[in-house]
Amino acid sequence: MLDGVALDLATLGIAQFVHHERVSSTMDVAHTLAASGAPHGTLIVADGQDVGRGRSGKRWHSAAPDGLWMTWLLRDVTVASLGVLSLRTGLAIAEAVAPHVDGLVGLKWPNDVLTADACDVDAARVQPWSSLGKLAGVLVETRWRDQSLDWVAIGIGINTRIPLDADRESVLAGRRVAAVRAETPRATLLAALARPLLALGAGAATLSRTERAAWAARDVVVGREATSPARGVVVGVADDGALLLGDGAGQVTVHRSGSLELRD
Repeated sequence: MLDGVALDLATLGIAQFVHHERVSSTMDVAHTLAASGAPHGTLIVADGQDVGRGRSGKRWHSAAPDGLWMTWLLRDVTVASLGVLSLRTGLAIAEAVAPHVDGLVGLKWPNDVLTADACDVDAARVQPWSSLGKLAGVLVETRWRDQSLDWVAIGIGINTRIPLDADRESVLAGRRVAAVRAETPRATLLAALARPLLALGAGAATLSRTERAAWAARDVVVGREATSPARGVVVGVADDGALLLGDGAGQVTVHRSGSLELRD
């Protein structure tokens, strides 16, 4: 049950559902449960988090009732798929929330989910970078036992309303905050995301042609000038999930780590 809506856990593929009113972080809870033997498909949802976190140690605003804050525990994950797991997660979220968002739902490497007041990706790419809003973020953490992958925890935050606090612009590192359409039930978002996300770990080591086309149709950073992880113009993503940057002279560099920062 979430917000009074019953969840058909078996149909959704959720092996164990844990709902807290407030926690430090759903990611912390997930790792504790996993260490105690929680199965693949365990889902932890919290109405609020005290120390929700994102990539590169950034803090994710996660007050009740501003969003859907959750961590999914995956055990059926191949090591080969880890390189593109983050991108596949972002794509799964974008496709799940798109019916509940006005405008375009876009993607920024490797997994940020954004919104743009645009009819298509080409229109979104020419808008000022600061005009796009951050709708959802992802944090993927792995745990190993010797040389074997033990489990993967995928933390996801989806804004269901714009935070009311006056400092919201700084909460997400200066990005405008976006949210799904008002009154969208959290259970609806969760149900749309469950099966696609739980199947991600069984994917191949590289993005398929279909996945690359789906990513390109939402990639709002192509053509924008990057300042990190290196200077250049965003060309797109490779089939192994790497970021491709062009130097303006026909050379393309490949980046598999770091944070993508853009000039407005």
